[in-house]
Amino acid sequence: MTNDKNMFYFFPVSVAYELSHLAALEAEAVHVFREVAATFERPVLLFSGGKDSVVMLHAAAKAFWPAPLPFPVLHVDTGHNFDEVIRFRDETVAALNLRLLVASVQDDIDAGRVVEETGPGASRNRLQTVTLLRAIREGGFDAVFGGARRDEEKARAKERVFSFRDEHGQWDPRAQRPELWNLYNGRHRRGEHIRVFPLSNWTELDIWQYIRDERIALPPLYYAHRRPVVQRDGMLLAATRFLSLVDGEKPYEATVRFRTVGDATCTGCVESSAATPSEVVAEVAATRVTERGATRADDRISEAGMEDRKREGYF
Repeated sequence: MTNDKNMFYFFPVSVAYELSHLAALEAEAVHVFREVAATFERPVLLFSGGKDSVVMLHAAAKAFWPAPLPFPVLHVDTGHNFDEVIRFRDETVAALNLRLLVASVQDDIDAGRVVEETGPGASRNRLQTVTLLRAIREGGFDAVFGGARRDEEKARAKERVFSFRDEHGQWDPRAQRPELWNLYNGRHRRGEHIRVFPLSNWTELDIWQYIRDERIALPPLYYAHRRPVVQRDGMLLAATRFLSLVDGEKPYEATVRFRTVGDATCTGCVESSAATPSEVVAEVAATRVTERGATRADDRISEAGMEDRKREGYF
């Protein structure tokens, strides 16, 4: 505005408003949650108590606040989970007044629908596929939220945010739909469903920065602690009651933390002194190995191990 002989001139002022990187990722996740709630009849959110599912749940709670979540949470329980994670899961469900559904791998073993592996190196991780598909079928769920991210593994890098699954729960990367301009196609027939990944575009570093900034609570095993471990195939595995030792293996104490959490028989840990979210952020920023590549024995079956399992209906 200028004043020239009592004449006032007003000039337009433009204000640029930009979201931070994390705020943009959160806004995208919130949009996905609301889109699913508006277009699907029976969504469900996979919640294991692991860091990605915790962040996903946190974003979902923001999407619908102050109302409660309009869908239940589902845990596919292998029966070989870390005690700290199960304790945290139950505490979180109680604190947020969530409706928790538990699908048990043990039930499918007892019913003869799957056969449990035996001996050293045996894991129930792959058996989760049958249990997950059963839970989806019995619950009549048409949309299933998962915490998978594209940076985790090359098969997951092929995923869309809305991942179409056929009537058998199977995934075909060639049959996925384009998602231009963040437009999502949830069309499906009875018996088919959509896996929805609100955190697809997040990285491990994004997850930890968000945990730090939002002060999100996690199971304590994500931070440095002392525990018995064994060295196997270049990984450190926790010496829990679920792990069968092979000849020559002797557990020893180490200061470790977990980067990802799954079945205790195939989830490795890393030596670390990072005891706070800020320290973990610094550690993750310096690493050059993905969390699954470094600490998940089930991903080392073959080069296409994860993709083969996803084609069968895995997470």
